[in-house]
Amino acid sequence: MPLRRTRYDDAASRSAAVVIGVYSTSFGWACRLLGPEEREHVRNIYALVRVADEIVDEADESWSVADRRRMLDALEEETARAIATGRSANLVVHAFARAARLHGIGDDLIAPFFASMRADLTVDSHDDASLAEYVHGSAEVVGLMCLRVFVGGDDATYARLAPGASRLGAAFQKVNFLRDLRQDHDALGRTYFPGLDPAAFSDAHRDVLLDDIDEDLRVAREALLQLPPTSRRAVWLAHALFGELSKRLRATPAAEIRSRRVRVPDAVKARIVLRAAVSGGRR
Repeated sequence: MPLRRTRYDDAASRSAAVVIGVYSTSFGWACRLLGPEEREHVRNIYALVRVADEIVDEADESWSVADRRRMLDALEEETARAIATGRSANLVVHAFARAARLHGIGDDLIAPFFASMRADLTVDSHDDASLAEYVHGSAEVVGLMCLRVFVGGDDATYARLAPGASRLGAAFQKVNFLRDLRQDHDALGRTYFPGLDPAAFSDAHRDVLLDDIDEDLRVAREALLQLPPTSRRAVWLAHALFGELSKRLRATPAAEIRSRRVRVPDAVKARIVLRAAVSGGRR
């Protein structure tokens, strides 16, 4: 039975939309192609993700690791309490909890997310195993949370499409690792790809990483084509934007990736958005 909606629920969802609007224009474009209900709940999910990410990444040297850890722990505890009770004084947490309660988003997805956020506070380099665990918690589970919204409680469809949703989340995260190589290393002291020395980053290494990313995108595309029409266009758009980023990264010398953040120009983004709106995310 649907949860009764209150004015406070409305205020919480609007607050989540404000958070998303401040941090991500591309995500905002993709959200506009979702059906109204899916749009609200996906924004509510991403707003909490964004808040947690800012706790660990905010460039304020006066904010200690211990303080960040305490705030992140408190956010996780408040999220669990809100899912159990349906209420939180934190508007973003309240909005997330409503989405989680409506769509069956449980601790199997939420706990790995917070574990990966905590890892960013203490882990500055990864091996293959720790990177896989980190990407699962920071990106794959977010894709799975959104999939819970998209399939509307259909567990069989969720199980069938979950591998593709995970691969899409992983691709998004690894593209961001590559394009943010300089920022992560120089400003945050992190190197995500195992064995990568940013100072010696080569075109050959770039291509190995992008081959892996492009395979994730290929697998994810097969799954997204099976999504309901209310979500397919938006996911296709996000897939296409990151596919374009992958192409541009491959065409950019490794030394240049090390020195600047590669982006998709607004005019190109606009063409991709139009194509997604017209095609409906079909083949």
